[in-house]
Amino acid sequence: MILIHTKKELGDFLADQRRLGKSVGLVPTMGALHIGHASLVNRSVAENDITVVSVFLNPTQFNDPNDLEKYPRTLEADCRLLEECGATVCFAPSVQEVYPEPDTRTFSYPPTDSVMEGAFRPGHFNGVCQVVSKLFMMAEPDRAYFGEKDFQQIAVIRRMVEDLKFKIEIVPCPVIREESGLAFSSRNTLLSEDERRIAANIYQTLKASKLMAGKATVQQTHAYVVEHIEAIEGLRVEYYSIVDGRTLADVDDWSQSEDIVGCITVFCGSQPIRLIDHIRYK
Repeated sequence: MILIHTKKELGDFLADQRRLGKSVGLVPTMGALHIGHASLVNRSVAENDITVVSVFLNPTQFNDPNDLEKYPRTLEADCRLLEECGATVCFAPSVQEVYPEPDTRTFSYPPTDSVMEGAFRPGHFNGVCQVVSKLFMMAEPDRAYFGEKDFQQIAVIRRMVEDLKFKIEIVPCPVIREESGLAFSSRNTLLSEDERRIAANIYQTLKASKLMAGKATVQQTHAYVVEHIEAIEGLRVEYYSIVDGRTLADVDDWSQSEDIVGCITVFCGSQPIRLIDHIRYK
């Protein structure tokens, strides 16, 4: 595997590969890689000749400086994992390399980017679109791979790809979970063992609520999830939304859509650590 730090070196390398007719897959990450990321890399390796994994902690998508400061940075370990997965390139640019000057572009795709994470983290998705569009322009991949744990992010990126007319296939990949059901996340490394055990209740509650869908109302299901999670000491729900899986608009009745998803964000522990998850109701 090659470790590349500059967009020129990345561009030169990929240009040579394309002249040989090779396909390129891109896996954008913020580092602190885990088995969930590995599943994305493995899929890209299986479907493309060349797999580029970007490791870049993007400052423009953090509206909370403390959240950015706490985010784990583990490039050496990341490179070992990527080598084991068979990635071709680890692209780890500096902030100056990605943003030689401030990115003043604005992206707006309501309601997709204005609800849930968009409402609670102002500017977050604008930062996501800034960095992902830059990575797309640098790598010019045939396919880009994203984990479904960040369910809303995929919906926003699809809108951006359509808007900017990128000829890139967006490939969503299933959530990878720990044995307890807790979704793998880079933030999990910040949890103590007790907090990790407590956090497993998030998905267990979502799974239990799925059994209610169609029997209880949407409102009753919503109340069940919030009340059961907040009854557990150490957990606090920031939001729980039951939405149309395509538009991300709230639904009031199970008959409103054939694609309904529950999306949740929970603060866990005393620090606290912000965890996201979702469940597909239909």
